[in-house]
Amino acid sequence: MALPKEPRQKMINIMYLVLTAILALNVSNEVIEAFKTVDKSLQGSSANLGLASQSVYESLKEKLTDEKYKEQAAYWQPKAEQVKVLSAELEKYIEDLKVELKKGSNLKEDGTFKEDNLDASTRIFETGKKGDELKKKLDDFKTKMIAIDPEFKKYESTFPVNSDGVIGKEGKKKDFTASYFHMTPTVAALTILSKFQNNVKNAENTLVNEAHSKIGAVKIVYNEFAAIVGQSSNYVMPGEKVTITAGVGAFSTAARPIISIGGSSATVDAKGMATREFTAEGGGEKSVAVNVSFTKPNGEVESRPYIIKYTVGTPGGAAVMLDKMNVFYIGVDNPVTIGSPTGWDRTTVSMSGGTITGSGSARKVRVSAIGAASISVVADGKSSRFDFRVKRIPNPMFKVGSGRPRVPVVEFKNQQYCRADLENFDFDLKFQVISAKVYFNGAGFNGVQEGSINGGDLGPIKALMQKCLPGSSVTFDNVKVQGPDGPRTIDGATVQLY
Repeated sequence: MALPKEPRQKMINIMYLVLTAILALNVSNEVIEAFKTVDKSLQGSSANLGLASQSVYESLKEKLTDEKYKEQAAYWQPKAEQVKVLSAELEKYIEDLKVELKKGSNLKEDGTFKEDNLDASTRIFETGKKGDELKKKLDDFKTKMIAIDPEFKKYESTFPVNSDGVIGKEGKKKDFTASYFHMTPTVAALTILSKFQNNVKNAENTLVNEAHSKIGAVKIVYNEFAAIVGQSSNYVMPGEKVTITAGVGAFSTAARPIISIGGSSATVDAKGMATREFTAEGGGEKSVAVNVSFTKPNGEVESRPYIIKYTVGTPGGAAVMLDKMNVFYIGVDNPVTIGSPTGWDRTTVSMSGGTITGSGSARKVRVSAIGAASISVVADGKSSRFDFRVKRIPNPMFKVGSGRPRVPVVEFKNQQYCRADLENFDFDLKFQVISAKVYFNGAGFNGVQEGSINGGDLGPIKALMQKCLPGSSVTFDNVKVQGPDGPRTIDGATVQLY
């Protein structure tokens, strides 16, 4: 299906007007920073596409040894390698052009150069004919990629890489080199080159996924692991039992973890977990060292140390136990259990670094600043002080729909809202999305188009979402959220569409 002409031409006109508007002797810092922001987004998107394509290449190689798929893989894996080689060659060529452009703009040893230089791009791409050379390589790349297999022919009309010039004021298409590089500031020319590199990455990812789809689903190899360490209780009395359990997520029976608890080796059971029980002695805060070592799929051995803390109460003395975590978190009610050896009519509880409410043993603590806080318990005239750390609530994860980095384009277009989820946290808390910048590029977009949202409603960018095609990339950046402890900026996300 051919790309819609009118919206695309409008976008090209806008891009041309922006480039024309900056052709002053002194390009403002705001314009320079705007181009650098877009360039950074493009490079980040290209890196993500590269990782996505690499997982497909690895899966294709594995299927060569799989009896179920090896016949099909023997046909498609070499074709995917052709895609990889052609893409790498063109990407390197464009990267070399970037270096040449920086050198032509007074590149220094510290990596800085004259970002607002207006003649380097004209000298290199027009006078030096590099623009014509780049156009030919872009055209040849598209021709060669589509010719790798008849199945790729269907992507010809939506192929991410093209060398179309922009439409001028008189309504005629301008020459490729004049469109992008005539009297263009170096920072803008570099951004345009990054745009072409991103187009190459999009094209590569689209075709290798097409090749793999003829065989089967990509095999996912887990490469992130989490050591699992916990104790039966963080407050005990002398003589009571304390049980420490340790293991590792993504456990494989072929690669059992090695676990030590309290400085000595612990036996690992069939589920990859080790358990050690001991009797609490003495009084006050105690700690036990735990170390979990495991082998990752690439053969690398990783060790993660942990310190398990617990408190042994003193008979006849006061005690304070945090019910949820071992620290206080800002902006939430932190439940606390107070133990007193005498009646509550003869016990007073106070706090510094926060406020404590409630009565008897059940209390709630509120804190407002990172640092330290302490609770003091006076029972029958005897004072006990308990110190605790104060931390901020962890950052939530920004998500659209399922939160996966690669989703079908139809699924993405049907999304109405985005959200920020707080994962693996004992408190049931909600974060609200305040705002975000959204960048669209790849298939369906000749360059980067920008939108923004206020709140979690995706309505303001719905028109841009509907332009997306397989091979489009959508980056949510500068995401601001509101949590119980106030507003903050969190990491965004890039969604690759297929």
